[in-house]
Amino acid sequence: MCGIVGFTGKQQAAPVLLDGLSKLEYRGYDSAGLAVRDGEKLAEVVKATGKLRNLAEKTGFGKDLPGTCGIGHTRWATHGEPTQINAHPHVSGNARGSASGPVESDVVGVHNGIIENYEELRAKLLRNGYTFYSTTDTEIVVKLVDYYYKKYKIGPIDAINRMMVRVRGSYALALMFKDYPGEIYAARKDSPMVIGTADGETFLASDVPALLKYTRDIYYIDNLQSVRMLPGEVHFFDLNGDEVQMEPTHISWDAEAAEKGGFEHFMIKEIYEQPKAVRDTVTSMLKDGKIDLSAAGLTDDVLAGVSEIRITACGSAWHAGMVGKYVIEDMAGVPANAELASEFRYGKMLIDKDALVIVISQSGETADSLAALRAAKERGIRTLAIVNVVGSTIAREADNVLYTLAGPEIAVATTKAYSAQLAAMYGIATALAKAKGEIDDIDYQNYVSELESLPEKMEKVLENKKRIQWFSAKYSNAHDIFYIGRGLDYAISLEGSLKMKEISYIHSEAYAAGELKHGTISLVEDGILVIGILTQEDLLEKTVSNMAECKARGAYLMGVTTDGNYNVEDSVNFTVYVPKADQHFVGSLAVIPLQLLGYYTSVARGLDVDKPRNLAKSVTVE
Repeated sequence: MCGIVGFTGKQQAAPVLLDGLSKLEYRGYDSAGLAVRDGEKLAEVVKATGKLRNLAEKTGFGKDLPGTCGIGHTRWATHGEPTQINAHPHVSGNARGSASGPVESDVVGVHNGIIENYEELRAKLLRNGYTFYSTTDTEIVVKLVDYYYKKYKIGPIDAINRMMVRVRGSYALALMFKDYPGEIYAARKDSPMVIGTADGETFLASDVPALLKYTRDIYYIDNLQSVRMLPGEVHFFDLNGDEVQMEPTHISWDAEAAEKGGFEHFMIKEIYEQPKAVRDTVTSMLKDGKIDLSAAGLTDDVLAGVSEIRITACGSAWHAGMVGKYVIEDMAGVPANAELASEFRYGKMLIDKDALVIVISQSGETADSLAALRAAKERGIRTLAIVNVVGSTIAREADNVLYTLAGPEIAVATTKAYSAQLAAMYGIATALAKAKGEIDDIDYQNYVSELESLPEKMEKVLENKKRIQWFSAKYSNAHDIFYIGRGLDYAISLEGSLKMKEISYIHSEAYAAGELKHGTISLVEDGILVIGILTQEDLLEKTVSNMAECKARGAYLMGVTTDGNYNVEDSVNFTVYVPKADQHFVGSLAVIPLQLLGYYTSVARGLDVDKPRNLAKSVTVE
């Protein structure tokens, strides 16, 4: 969950590394560090706790660190507390790791991931004379590479490959060796890492946005590959140490897409980018006015043969899957279920051989989702990945892939990637319904037209943000908030609740409205805020009735409904309207006020909207 960068080239490395880390700080912000080499001199290591700015100030914003080759890291603590000693980079020698200065060590490294057998490896290294200054698993990996490098008197690639065979877990690793000035070595297993070259310089990072300022031609390192980086050159090796050829992927994102563009926070910028993300994703699925998923391997014949749908994901992606479940079952008449990947991967997986397993992940690197994908593939079940990052691990390993076109998403709390995932699920549901003969040509064209109209309707919702901003200020000191709904509205309430709790730190929960009287209503008391999602016409009255029961116990009611349902105002205290849309797709509109409510509440409370505490953008460890 940490962020790593590397650079070797002609210009001073430290400012480049700090710039790259600034694009990755969403991946971790407990501490940060740099290791830079100036020609043949020893690597200079500087670390700081807290946010990246502390490291930047400590190094004179990079100007005080000479040298044209270096690695950097921003940390989200897994093994070991977020202290300066535990901050990366780590070294193979016995330095305490807290003070700045040159290090005598033969190997210096940074790491993203988690090493599962670190205790076993630590014991092995202790037996061979190594001592440890930190409580991190990263220090163990760096020392293990050093051990093989010296014991067998082999080169960096061979030493790294021996490490990869011995280590269990996930990692993206960048290393510098004292004997190889101007060079960086890297390896990965299950944790993301990309490399780019331009104008005689080579760049490394955990994610594409850190490189867009410098190059658009990106290499995605394969699992269990090692890499040698020189200025303007990159060489890839397999576990046998044989060099393999890799082709770069050209990134078409504008570099400014990874910047705030005048908005106060990335999150509000990305909320406003949702219409474009949905428009681009829907357009990518259309050909001659019809949904065509053949590029994703979902031809009409394949869809017609699908017996059931199993959707697995984590967090907001799971909530998108929940919406997909309801839409698929109602439109296509195909049994569907949405399961948390962390549960799915450990279950018996009693799935029909003709099922389709859909794995949803913005990053394409989510650890539990990747494990769920692999478990399904081991059973010979067709898998489809819905991901936002081209060339990511889940995209490469799935049988088929459907890309969402949300562009880079920087805020930890997802918004536009989630909306693009909804659009992808709508497209699949519509195509599946047509292939199964559950809808006729007229209904099919109506659904396609509704999908194409969503972006414009989303823009209309955003025009009314000021009412949400006013309301959020009123309830920014709330202690508890409940979100309720039925069917699709319940699925949307899950996402609304998550947006509130993860960035405002207010306790919020989503409940199926019909479950209130089975225990939850005992928590309702004077002044508590209850938010009802009321877009499903046939369920609206029942949910309003449940809300009335809460109001009778002192709750303050907010309702999110569609234009025309003006009688809702008679039952709740505050009403938000969204444009009418097909009831299968209206969740894409209803979720926007909930995103805005979470955002403005966090702002009103003076919190760090884009980097909420204890969270990271991409969960790449279990």
